[in-house]
This record gives sequence, C-alpha cells and structure tokens, in this order.
Amino acid sequence: MATASGIEKKLILAPQAAQGTCAVADLATAQYLRRVTSSFDLTKETFQSNEMRSDRQIADMRHGIQSCDGTIAGELSPGTYFRLMAAILRKDFVAAPASGEESDVACTLGTGPIATFTSAATGTFLTDGLKVGDVGRWTGWSTTGAGNNARNFLITSLTELVMVGTFLDGAVGAAKIAGDAVTFTGVGKKTWTPATAHTENWFSIEHNFSDLDLSEVFYDAKVNTMAVKLPASGMATVDFGMMALRQNRLVAGTSPYFSAVLAASTSGILAAVNGAVYVAGTKIAVLTGMDFDVSAGLTSEGVIGSNYKPDIFDGRIQVKGNMSLFFENATMRDYFADETEVSVSAVFTTANSATADFIAFTMPRVKMGGSGKDDGEKGIIQTMPFVALFDTGGDDGTTCTVDSLATTLSIQDSTVE
Repeated sequence: MATASGIEKKLILAPQAAQGTCAVADLATAQYLRRVTSSFDLTKETFQSNEMRSDRQIADMRHGIQSCDGTIAGELSPGTYFRLMAAILRKDFVAAPASGEESDVACTLGTGPIATFTSAATGTFLTDGLKVGDVGRWTGWSTTGAGNNARNFLITSLTELVMVGTFLDGAVGAAKIAGDAVTFTGVGKKTWTPATAHTENWFSIEHNFSDLDLSEVFYDAKVNTMAVKLPASGMATVDFGMMALRQNRLVAGTSPYFSAVLAASTSGILAAVNGAVYVAGTKIAVLTGMDFDVSAGLTSEGVIGSNYKPDIFDGRIQVKGNMSLFFENATMRDYFADETEVSVSAVFTTANSATADFIAFTMPRVKMGGSGKDDGEKGIIQTMPFVALFDTGGDDGTTCTVDSLATTLSIQDSTVE
C-alpha cells in the first residue's frame, strides 16, 4: 500500500479572482511554491453532550463550524513569496522608483563602499520619488566614473540634491565630477502598507500528494502573519500563517487540481552574511541576529445555520521584532533610553556580486522597547525589542517631498517584474 511521502508533496499557490470561489483549474498564474514545510488541515469545533443520564454514558458528540488554517514555512529567497508579502501589506508590488536623466550629478567617496552623489539641479532625487531604503543601479557614468554603473546601491540618507549610501557588493565606488548623463533606477518592484486603497488578496492552495495521485485544495485563504528570521549564521527564513474558510478534496485518480502550473522560483536563498542593516542611517556592524513579525490582525466568526465562517475580517497591521548585537557603545542603548525614533533598513543579497538578487526591508519609524544585556565569559550581547510604527510624516508617492514612505514597512524585491 502506498504511503504519502513529504518529499513527493507539491505546494501550489493560486490567486483567486475574488472571495467565494476556488481559483479555476487552468489558472495561468498558479505556481509551485518552494517550502520547508506546509501544513493545512480541515479542523472543526466539536461539542459533547452534557446530558445527565442514569446509564452514566455520553449520548452524543457533534461537529461545529470548520476552518482550514495553516502555515507555509520557507527559506527566504527573492521572487518566491512576493504574492504573500503583498497580501499581508495590502498593496500589490509596483515598479521601484527611478530618477530622471541628469548631467549635473557628481560622485565623491567615503569609507569603503560608501559614496555620495550630489546634484546641482533644483529638485531631483525626492521629486523623482526615491526614498531611504531603496536599492537601485546607476547607468551613464563614463571614463573614471564607469565603476558606479550596474551595481546595487542602497540609499541610507537622501535630500533633494544629495544621495548617500553604500554599494552592496562591498567594493569602492568611482569618484567623478558632474557632466555625464546618468540615471539611478530602482531594481525590481516594491510593496508597502499604504495609507489608503488597501488591496484584499484571496488565495487557493493545493497540497498535491503526487505519490498517491490525491490532492487537498484549501480556498478563500488570506495571509494573517509573516515571520522573518535573519540569523548571523545560517539561512534567512520566512513563515506565513494563513487563514482559510473552505476545503475541496480530490480523490485518487483526479489530482492534481491545477493543470497549468508555473515553475517555482529558482533564485538563491538569502543569508545574513550577504547584506547589511542600517539604523538611523548608520550600519550596525556588530549585529548577531534580527527577526521581525508582521500581523494582519485577521478575525473570523461563525454564524447560525452554516458550517462555514462567512468571511475573514481585516485588522490593523502590526510589526515588531528583535535585534541582538554586541554591546560596544551607548548609541543603540540610548535610542531606547531616550525614546528616540529611528529608521531601520535591512537588505540581503544572494551573493556578493554587483547585481546580485536581493530583498530589502525598510521600517521608516521604529521605537526600541528595551536594552537587556547578558553576561558571561564572552562578548556581551545586547537584545533590543522594537516596534515599527506608521510614519505619518512620510510621503505615499503623491507629493515626493520627504525621504521616507508614509508606511510602517516596505519591501523591495529585485526579481519581481
């Protein structure tokens, strides 16, 4: 007798057109999804009779309202989980911003890969919609400035005329006076929690047990949580908690349900050794780990006369996390002690190459919630919980007058097209 093997199970994610109907079997955007684990099961409330009986036995047990919640756990890689990320932030990915072509930008160098690009024009970088935390690539530099071209560059400080940041491959930039017609173009696409016009994304999810030729399809599913873990040593991971309302069961010989499935992404897996974390525009070189959770606050309630919950209701999006770092000075400690609001930008690449794929996370307004320190015959580790807040002073893309987005969290993925 055949027994299902986890290595033969296939996970398919399919966007639904709307709530209430499972995605169609021949959906062109259904895609195999990479995973470490994926767990979805039909569950039901159960009720046991409390009737007092002389035979001293229980008369009945009944099934109540059902649900189909689950978790998708994976290793973080560009282009793999972008649909789920956009769903929990409630905005579809849009093209990363780009500057117009400018011939009055000069480049000066700082320490290591740090560089400053200065424009003599009136209204340049912010007017073009660029923000702190954006990753882009320059083109158009010639002669001695050509070394700035086609390299991932993270913006850590920005005004209309001055862009400061770092080349993510770790190599130095190329100093050059103004005169070349240059353009800075954001890589891939971005999503963030907007102030208005929030999207509502529903999914159908198939577990195809290919060795049994049997499937379970869960539909009317929404993303409720996202947990990102970035250890100093090891693969970066991401877990998505899902809430679903219904299940279709396919018997042996009738699966898989989705018939035209896109291949899974093939991008490299991210690791914290390839990347950087900036707090208040300064690189944290002694970080030993970082994690953060996003909660969509979803709720659902049953109704009389139905085995199914009728809907899943949105709540507030909350972002909180932890940073651990060697205790080397008072800077981070005093962010907590003085209740100082800071920005946090974290970008991680698949390699050290100039155009490596990446995912960047930006939290423009963060407050530290503690500064605990351990002890022992070792380097002292400072652990700092934090909460990301809505940056009410940011710009949502309509006026382009400030260096941050009006959001709690934004994500940029270099591979989303």
